[in-house]
Amino acid sequence: MTVFYLARVQVDANELGAKPPARTPALHGLRVGFTVGRALGGAVQRNRMKRRLREAVRMSLSAASVAADVVINPKKSLLTADFADVLKEVQRAFGVIELKLSRAPAETATPKESSNRKAGN
Repeated sequence: MTVFYLARVQVDANELGAKPPARTPALHGLRVGFTVGRALGGAVQRNRMKRRLREAVRMSLSAASVAADVVINPKKSLLTADFADVLKEVQRAFGVIELKLSRAPAETATPKESSNRKAGN
């Protein structure tokens, strides 16, 4: 799988020249999304991938101290991989994201890519 992330930083509405939103989103924790394209299989296979990833994310999320948006892009081999391996890779990706964002200053919020090539997921 390939994991992309971007640190969320709070932007002052006055800087944007717009009215402040009625409800400001929480700036803590990870928000996670998935991209599972048609090339990875039919609807049944894609939905199974998303269900497996959702459960791995649910089991891996803790009270993360960093605020980031995460997008997970699986490979087709996710369908045949053991769930324990998927869970381990998601946990490792979240650990790397938290480590990198806790060290980096908030001003350097650029998209990053973390890839796991050796496990083949």
